[in-house]
Amino acid sequence: MKKTIYLANPYGFSKQQKELLLPPIAEKLKSLGAEVWEPFERNNQKDFSKPGWAYTIAKADLSDVRSCDAIFAIINGTPPDEGVMVELGVAIALNKKVFLFRDDFRRCTDSESYPVNLMIFAGLPEKGWENYYYKSVEEIDSKHKALYKWLLEDSEITYGKTLSLKSNKST
Repeated sequence: MKKTIYLANPYGFSKQQKELLLPPIAEKLKSLGAEVWEPFERNNQKDFSKPGWAYTIAKADLSDVRSCDAIFAIINGTPPDEGVMVELGVAIALNKKVFLFRDDFRRCTDSESYPVNLMIFAGLPEKGWENYYYKSVEEIDSKHKALYKWLLEDSEITYGKTLSLKSNKST
């Protein structure tokens, strides 16, 4: 069974960002065998002309965060998008697996340890948090990072045409 990842992002508000920035990230996650729940795609059937559409979407997104296995949050911006931060906070409170993506070079913190507000890192391990933090699309499928290891820990997948990985866990 595929693990589900909620792809928290602000890119659906802009046609350019939705068409150019979001697909490479979603495709990398899917290439690792994840089922990706992208909120703008999942809510595209909502009628934005009807009163109450925003509440309906917020409740649907909250339900998805509750139901997913992990969150992959795009935290670009200074500060990062408020909606993404709320989704991330809910995921942290629910003890979901958390992965962060930020390819924005600007610092957004008062901490010497973290590139963004320290509270964002509350859902990551104190030591080794860097393994859950991604600075480029190319890094997403790195076998040395936490996402790759988490997605493979209980499954067998074929990655590309040349590499087949199998879990070493015994049953």
